[in-house]
Amino acid sequence: MTQTEEWKGLENPADFGELYVNYKKYAFSIAYRMLGTVADAEDVVQDCFADLQHRERSGIDNIKAYIAKSITNRCLNLLNSAHARRETYIGEWLPEPVSEFYDGPEAAAERKDTLSFAFLVLLEKLSPVERAVFVLREAYQYDYEAIAGMTGKTESNCRQIFSRVKRTLQATPAAEALTPAPEQARRGLLQRFTAAFTAHDVSGMLALLTEQPVLVADGGGREVHTILRPMIGRKGVLALLTSRRVLNRMRSWEAAIESINGEPNLVYRQAGEVKAVLCLALNRSGEQIQSLYLIMGPEKLGHILPSPAQ
Repeated sequence: MTQTEEWKGLENPADFGELYVNYKKYAFSIAYRMLGTVADAEDVVQDCFADLQHRERSGIDNIKAYIAKSITNRCLNLLNSAHARRETYIGEWLPEPVSEFYDGPEAAAERKDTLSFAFLVLLEKLSPVERAVFVLREAYQYDYEAIAGMTGKTESNCRQIFSRVKRTLQATPAAEALTPAPEQARRGLLQRFTAAFTAHDVSGMLALLTEQPVLVADGGGREVHTILRPMIGRKGVLALLTSRRVLNRMRSWEAAIESINGEPNLVYRQAGEVKAVLCLALNRSGEQIQSLYLIMGPEKLGHILPSPAQ
């Protein structure tokens, strides 16, 4: 059955429910990459399908593309309003990490490395339209004609936007994180990091950092006291990670290596409660740490598993 036949055959609530089950994960995957927060992404998906349920169906030929366009437009509207809110945010704003990610029949169409936390952080540098074009092309391999229809831009404009964004992002050191290291090598590095961090081991930590590492922390605005400005450079980052005063309470929490945004990262818990997530972006060789993203704001830790996965 083609997507057109599948869509036009949905004449009762039970059939529409099946469509929702089949495509909600695909819709969420786009919304989450666009917005960087789970609650907002879920709201966008619900709005999309609520509208879809009452819309005239005869003129829709490709349900998958229609959903992608609907989600994209809603995300663009939300991003434009969110930009003003994030400008007044106390400290640095980081995306919301997730332990598990929605997959499903459409998951094969996604580039999994575009789910990484480092990728989401890179997207924060983009305007809403740039973000939409880049996500649709990079993560889902939509052609420029389709992207133009989803964003309201011309095909030529979308091509130019993508090329410009690609060049800009590739020029940043953090772009190396788009080439993920093998999982076992990454886990080994995380174990070495945890040991060095816990022991205030200067030489051990120094060996793990690139020449120009970056540490960014998000305490949830006013909720949790943390580092308000990004620390850039080996000397400063090393001092923070080996200090006996800064971030010291983290050393009393239980650290576990778990899958966060599709790759191994660190989750810190106290008496079973998630207190922090530390996501690392490695250099191209996968042997050193380029960026560290520390999320401690309670409102951003709600989609981390409450206990280590077995």
